[in-house]
Amino acid sequence: MKQLFIALALILLTACSDGGEQGVNADMVNNSASASGINSGELPEVKFDEEEFDFGRITQGENVSHEFYFTNTGKSDLIITGASGSCGCTVPEWPKEPIKPGDKGKINVVFHSEGKEGYQEKTVTVLTNCEPATRVVRIKTEVIVAQTAK
Repeated sequence: MKQLFIALALILLTACSDGGEQGVNADMVNNSASASGINSGELPEVKFDEEEFDFGRITQGENVSHEFYFTNTGKSDLIITGASGSCGCTVPEWPKEPIKPGDKGKINVVFHSEGKEGYQEKTVTVLTNCEPATRVVRIKTEVIVAQTAK
């Protein structure tokens, strides 16, 4: 019985490996800083054209989107490992491939206003291989509830 359990565990562990190529591998990710907190100067740096966008007034139920453009101003490839909205109504899309030094990229953020009303401010936290590793961009809007005819 013990041998069967071990064999099953080994099969499950090896089944999780897809063996395929991915756009980012461990050799591409630099340590952001040494244990002393001193950065080597060879890191990527992300510079956003803007870090906040105001949609103004929108009607409840409307889906709006905005593209946050950025540049890698550092000395090595910028890798965005993830981005997450502060709630399920805020959905980011980011580049999955490394951004070379000097190149530009964009993060598209879609806001779903269904069920929302009044002033809304949402954030998207972007995870990178920069120092600091996280950056935050913001969207805001005022959601107006449409009046129905009586």
